[in-house]
Amino acid sequence: MKVGIVLSGGGIRGIAHLGVLKAFSNLGITFSHISGTSAGAIAGAFFAAGIDPEEGLNIFLKTKLWRFVRPAVGSLGLINIENTALILKEYFTEDSIEKLKIPLTIAAVNFSEGRLVYFTKGPLIRAIHASSCIPGIFKPIMIDGQMYVDGGILNNFPVEPLMDECDFIIGSSCNHLKPVDKITGITNLMGRAGIMSINHDMERKAKFCNVLIEPKGLGAISTFDMKRAEDIYWLAHEEALITIKNSPTISELITK
Repeated sequence: MKVGIVLSGGGIRGIAHLGVLKAFSNLGITFSHISGTSAGAIAGAFFAAGIDPEEGLNIFLKTKLWRFVRPAVGSLGLINIENTALILKEYFTEDSIEKLKIPLTIAAVNFSEGRLVYFTKGPLIRAIHASSCIPGIFKPIMIDGQMYVDGGILNNFPVEPLMDECDFIIGSSCNHLKPVDKITGITNLMGRAGIMSINHDMERKAKFCNVLIEPKGLGAISTFDMKRAEDIYWLAHEEALITIKNSPTISELITK
C-alpha cells in the first residue's frame, strides 16, 4: 500500500510535522510520497533525505536556523531567506529533489505569473526557499527570471499531488485555532485572520485525507517564535500518538 503524507505551512509551527513523522516512523510506517508547503516543505525535505525527525528538531535548536536570516536592504522584502542556504547545504549536500530517498513535492507560487507551481525535480534548496518566501517579509526568490513566493498563498495544504499517487493519505496541519474572547493588538488580529483564511481551505482538502493530525491551539503560536520549538514538536508527537491509538484505519495500516 502506498502511503503519502501532506504537511501544511505554518512558520516555526511546522516543527510539529517532525513530531508527527517521528510517531509514524517509530511504528515502522513508511511513506511513498511527501507533499509540503513552506515549513511543511522544509520538514518534508529533512525526512525525505533520511534525517530522523528528532535530529531535524536538534538541527533547528543547535543551529538557530533563523539567525542565518539577514536584512535585504533596498529590496522588495525585509529579509533575505537565501542566507539559510549556508546551513541547509550541510544537510542537503546533493541539493537535488530527485536524489531524495522519498519522492517530495514542494508547493510554491510563481508570483510573476500568479500561479501555483509544484516542484518535483531540480535544485532542492532553491525550491524550499521559494516555498517558504512569505511576501512582504522575505525577498522573492528568482528562478529562471521569475519571482517565486510562499506556496501557502495559493495552497497551504497541498494534498492534490498525493491523490493519484497514494492509496492512503495522512494529513498534518499545524494551524489549529482555539476560540478566543478577545484579541489584543493589530498584529494578533491580522495573524488570526490570516490563519482562519488558510484553515478554511485546509478543511475542504482534509476530506481527501484518510487521517488528519492537527494539534490543538498551535495556530496561536507566532510564526517565528523559535522559543516554542521543542513544545511544538512534543505537542504534535503526543497528538499523533493519540490519533494513531484511536484510529482503526491506521491500526490496519500498521498490521499490514
